[in-house]
Amino acid sequence: MPEGDTVFRAAAKLREALAGKELTGCDVRVPRYAAVDLSGQVVDEVISRGKHLFIRVGSASIHSHLKMDGAWIIGRVRAPAYKIRIVLQTADSRASGVDLGVLEVLDRATDMDVVAHLGPDLLGEDWSASVAAANLMAAPSRPLAETLLDQRVMAGVGNVFANELCFVFGLLPGTAVAQVSDPLRLANRAQQMLWANRMRVNRTTTGNTRPGQDVWVYGRAGLPCRRCGTPIETDRGGERVTYWCPTCQR
Repeated sequence: MPEGDTVFRAAAKLREALAGKELTGCDVRVPRYAAVDLSGQVVDEVISRGKHLFIRVGSASIHSHLKMDGAWIIGRVRAPAYKIRIVLQTADSRASGVDLGVLEVLDRATDMDVVAHLGPDLLGEDWSASVAAANLMAAPSRPLAETLLDQRVMAGVGNVFANELCFVFGLLPGTAVAQVSDPLRLANRAQQMLWANRMRVNRTTTGNTRPGQDVWVYGRAGLPCRRCGTPIETDRGGERVTYWCPTCQR
């Protein structure tokens, strides 16, 4: 699933392609909004909020969430036509939403209501490490990885960052959050990880961008831990796959 850094980058690309330009075409391929046509109106801004993305056009706001497989593509789209949920055209650009998990056209005046439940955005102006830390510790017995994935705690962490943060702090993904000795430090590190990757196509949590060297544990089941050499273990039985080093994480 795309994480907060991916959505932030998608918003930046859409902003470059659409912001300040008049729509010459608007094709919404969702039955509920099929009659919506924003052609002739100017795209005022494109913003992201956690994993949510908003394209504001006049009095309307196009809200999308990528979910597992979604993407916004500028220019030519190689995906089958039935996967394309929306096409926005200007005189010199074309943006297509493909396989979007959520696509709706909202009243711009109240569009933020759909994200009012989210915790502070790791890449947004509302970011507050202290609020995120307090949210993190609100349910002390809850598993750490599960808590990090709860967007009500802090908005933007996905499964990659959740697993990587557990490794960096030496805790198993299933460890109760009560065992986190410094929640403020964890919240700050989460923000630093996403911020460092906000404009990178190839994400890294190790600081090494070379292929195969970019993450600590995620997707590395059976491979040696980069710190101690112990084979990385994985659990695919839950809603999300977890990875950990049985020596470095306790």
